[in-house]
Amino acid sequence: SLLSGRISTLRDETGAIFIDRDPTAFAPILNFLRTKELDLRGVNISTLRHEAEFYGITPLVRRLLLCEELDRSSCGSVLFHGYLPPPGKDTKLSEKQVIIPATGSSSDERPGPSGAEGFTRAGPVVDPRKVLIVAGHHNWIVAAYAHFVICYRIKESSGWQQVFSSPYLDWTIERIALNAKVVGGPHGDKDKMVAAASESSIILWSIQDGGSGNEIGVFSLGVPVDDLFFIGNQLVATSHTGKVGVWNAVTQHWQVQDVVPITSCDTAGSFLLLGCNNGSIYYIDMQKFPLRMKDNDLLVTELYHDPSNDAITALSVYLTPKTSVSGNWIEIAYGTSSGAVRVIVQHPETVGSGPQLFQTFTVHRSPVTKIMLSEKHLVSVCADNNHVRTWTVTRFRGMISTQPGSTPLASFKILSLEEAESHGSYCSGNDIGPFGERDDQQVFIQKIIPITNKLFVRLSSTGKRICEVQSVDGTTISCFMVRECEGSSRMGSRPRRYLFTGHGNGSIQMWDLTTAMDIANKGEEKKKDGEEVETDRRRLQRLRDSSYFTDRQRHTLQLQTLYLPNSVHLLIWLHV
Repeated sequence: SLLSGRISTLRDETGAIFIDRDPTAFAPILNFLRTKELDLRGVNISTLRHEAEFYGITPLVRRLLLCEELDRSSCGSVLFHGYLPPPGKDTKLSEKQVIIPATGSSSDERPGPSGAEGFTRAGPVVDPRKVLIVAGHHNWIVAAYAHFVICYRIKESSGWQQVFSSPYLDWTIERIALNAKVVGGPHGDKDKMVAAASESSIILWSIQDGGSGNEIGVFSLGVPVDDLFFIGNQLVATSHTGKVGVWNAVTQHWQVQDVVPITSCDTAGSFLLLGCNNGSIYYIDMQKFPLRMKDNDLLVTELYHDPSNDAITALSVYLTPKTSVSGNWIEIAYGTSSGAVRVIVQHPETVGSGPQLFQTFTVHRSPVTKIMLSEKHLVSVCADNNHVRTWTVTRFRGMISTQPGSTPLASFKILSLEEAESHGSYCSGNDIGPFGERDDQQVFIQKIIPITNKLFVRLSSTGKRICEVQSVDGTTISCFMVRECEGSSRMGSRPRRYLFTGHGNGSIQMWDLTTAMDIANKGEEKKKDGEEVETDRRRLQRLRDSSYFTDRQRHTLQLQTLYLPNSVHLLIWLHV
């Protein structure tokens, strides 16, 4: 490629070719051209293959591809936990094209449930085969495809089993929610509930232990649904326009309430907290399901107002353990549209006067999009390419303390590019986190580009990379979710943390993050899967490709290398 001029070159007065490339990757290439030997010790095979492709050295590229194949396995790595094959649905699912509904035109143009409100416009075509969202609760997970949902349950004896498959829907699913422990439901305490939303419409199913399910109803929020989740036995839907919808499993009643435009929300126990664009934080006690007697509206109470009147763009509530010392000490961290991060606390003895401002950090210059207050860390993410700032949290007897107070810990970015025109389900199906219990290490999931078969798991506190997962069948990862599952009922067994990945071909793959965290905490390096791999790799390296050079080239081609001091450049003299 160099000699033929296919690669742009720069020559000096003696005819030497100057190449501005990485010497670490270029040295094995020169060694291969001289000796036909390939030494891969301390070299990234993928990087070396890209360099070989750049220079057009086909025999070396082929050899490196074989080496890469030895490192790949359809059974995955030690972190691979399981594989759920694509569902066996009617072939019409793969042939139907879906027009994404959007607010703004006439309701009779929009395919959807009867009584659905909203407007349509032509949107990106959704592949009905791929998994759009994966959600979980206890030992159940639900996978949302374009027109149906499927529920799986794990048992220690039988593993993951499909339990429920919904009927075909004419509209495209954008949000899902799952409740695997419904108390006081219409069919007893063993009910499971699954909800799916598209635009303003929500459909709810009840599932029994045997796998049979029935539709409870179709509800309308009147505006696009931004968040869909369960609090106890109640289904909650919120919209940024300022509407909250609540369905109660006991009363079988659907209630829609108008509030201030909502910019964030979080749950803590039976409380629903809403961050609004007027700078206020409101709360609703869902356990009591309070209704005002005069108009039967939800009882929405203002909890706190931001001193700068900035919109509350991120919320995180931490409930400290109830002890005789602290009582019920509530801590709330929130981020604003101006980039400020604040922590407020509610003392048991000051319940009547509301929370008090505890700390303020002004380290972001873009709106805060995510925030997490846990036992040991405060983590905030802003809109500047997911810029993350973290602090250590000091506690005394479980309560946040000012001595020595929160101290800065790390600053990093979780770069994650989104599709230019993505479906409404993309954001909920590709949420970066942080994931994990508040009293445990939490993680971010990084998906750098939309179309990829790799994910990176990073600690939310420091940004340290825990592991990398790659789909075992090479298919694109379309969504992901981290969940702790209670697979065993034995005494002393603890839930294990899993990463679930949905794929473009409809499959779901599972990865054991508990093992990944244990390996990372022990500081162990990734080991090869047996000595046989290294043996086969050495055997491949000894292969010869005599067709690359002609006899004349073998005798006349001379390569010499010179490493320049304190430089990453190489000089190569080629004389033919």
